[in-house]
Amino acid sequence: MQSKIINKDALKALPELPDESIDLIFADPPYWMRVNGVLERVEGTSYDGCEDSWDNQFSTLEEYESFTRQWLRECKRVLKKDGSIWVIGSMQCIYTIGGIMQQLGYWFINDVIWHKANPTPNFRGTRLNNSHETLIWAAKSDKSRYTFNYKTAKELNFDSVTFEEHKKGVRKQMGTVWKIGICQGKERLKEESGQKLHSTQKPEELLYRIITVSSMPGDVVLDPFGGTMTTAAMAKKSGRRYIMIEKDESYCRYGQERIDNITPHIGEIEKGVFDVPPPKVKFADMIKAGYFHEGETFYLKSNGETAVLKSNGKLLYQGEEIDMHACAARAKNSRAKRLNGFNYWCVKRNGNYVSIDEIRNEYREKECASQKDD
Repeated sequence: MQSKIINKDALKALPELPDESIDLIFADPPYWMRVNGVLERVEGTSYDGCEDSWDNQFSTLEEYESFTRQWLRECKRVLKKDGSIWVIGSMQCIYTIGGIMQQLGYWFINDVIWHKANPTPNFRGTRLNNSHETLIWAAKSDKSRYTFNYKTAKELNFDSVTFEEHKKGVRKQMGTVWKIGICQGKERLKEESGQKLHSTQKPEELLYRIITVSSMPGDVVLDPFGGTMTTAAMAKKSGRRYIMIEKDESYCRYGQERIDNITPHIGEIEKGVFDVPPPKVKFADMIKAGYFHEGETFYLKSNGETAVLKSNGKLLYQGEEIDMHACAARAKNSRAKRLNGFNYWCVKRNGNYVSIDEIRNEYREKECASQKDD
């Protein structure tokens, strides 16, 4: 499926997409804000919130529920069985959307708080400042094997560690509160008049995080409410394909210009290399390649127990040939029948004890890489 923008109403365009053709969906639907009265700034001018026609097209809750159910049902149809969907909303709509998603059989993975680092002030002072929005991340069903680049998310997680800690290699699990600034400055699209093009343009950092954490290069990302095409821009940047649906022609035009100016950057984060399991290697192959030697002594890190390496990759321990994992458990007097031997055994190199896991990694880097080049 080729990347494209579809200039059409979502309820008309979604039924035209093939079944199970989409890997990841990000949806930023109308919030139906239902704000009464006027918000005034300190100097007396009125605050121009979301007054666009696309957000105020509903007269009743029943209308909004019907609209929501229609697009969510179609999204579930086009989503692959192992795909996932992110939906963002404010307090006015996210609970309605979430309830309908559960009725349609979506399986909730997480709810995420977008903590706005620079929220719009509540000028009237009649309630708490609205400093966050909620995202629901859901799979197509409870059987879905959805993409989650767990280790990549740790690489992107600056919320729980300082920059200095991150430089030193400290990594922590990404949580469900993301502190990201609202869209502003050069990133915000503007009309020729200088007015902002879209009232609720989402920040690139938010979409970049979602796309790199929950999809892989080449995947197809759908946004049924494309707006200023932030989703498409970040999909292109990270090597994904995109399908954008947007009924406003001006949004499509400005959005296409924005996409055209994006240069893909496919690095380790975008590739999800941190989550790609390393190639499996056989111990016998490492012996043949000279990384280990028949007859050399293996030392258990914890208690100094020793075993002797055989040509078939097994260890001779107390007169019995046994695989290195079961041998580690026995030599350690563990209740487990097997332990990961690469975590426990070491050998001597130039008078120093070296973990056999380090040697395996060296083998992978040199030998496996050269095999790929061939």
